[in-house]
Order: sequence, then structure tokens, then C-alpha cells
Amino acid sequence: QVQLVESGGGLVQAGGSLRLSCAASGLAFSIGAMGWFRQAPGKEREFVAAISRSGSIIYYADSVKGRFTCSRDNAKNTVYLQMNSLIPEDTAVYYCAADRLRNRVDITTSGYDYWGQGTQVTVSS
Repeated sequence: QVQLVESGGGLVQAGGSLRLSCAASGLAFSIGAMGWFRQAPGKEREFVAAISRSGSIIYYADSVKGRFTCSRDNAKNTVYLQMNSLIPEDTAVYYCAADRLRNRVDITTSGYDYWGQGTQVTVSS
């Protein structure tokens, strides 16, 4: 089994920055691609970013492209989401996800086997 724990969320003013981290433990060697999703109140969970195991393939949602940067450090079993130029519409619970060895960079929730508990990001105007 793999456990994912997100951290780094919080309250920030519009235009500010936050860096989310997601640390994997357990059978972390079995993780392939990892992704970030978010869910705002009353809305479905939506794709934010995803990265292959090597980091050579990264996808972003159009809504965050140019503002967010996804990266990973396999030595630390950690994936990051650097969020700059935050806007109120970025307010949501952010979830980290990982697949089990498929290493398929997927923009859908069904492509992932493991999920973190989520971290709240609130952007005030």
C-alpha cells in the first residue's frame, strides 16, 4: 500500500504564492505517474497537473498553465505544486494522486490508484 500526505495549503491573498508538497510512504517504489487535482465546494474534482515518474512529461490544466509548476523528487518520494499568481478561483481542496506502476500521465481521476486526504487552499480577493 501507498500513503500520500499533502501539506503546504493555507490562506493567501490574490497574487500570492503557495507551494504544496505530497509525500509518499509505504510501497513508494511502486508509484508511477502522480497528479494534482482540486475540488471546490459544490463542484466536481478537477485536474490540475500531472507528472511522469521521470518528470519528463508534465501536463497542466489550461486554467493553471503559466502560473503553476509541478515537479517531483523521487529520492524523497515527493511531488510538488508551486502555485504563483493565485486568484480566488483557485480556492479548493487540493488532492495528490498516484498510479500503481502504470506511469501513465492521466488527466482523469480514474487514472489513479492512491489519493491523499487533501489540503485546503483559500485565496482571498
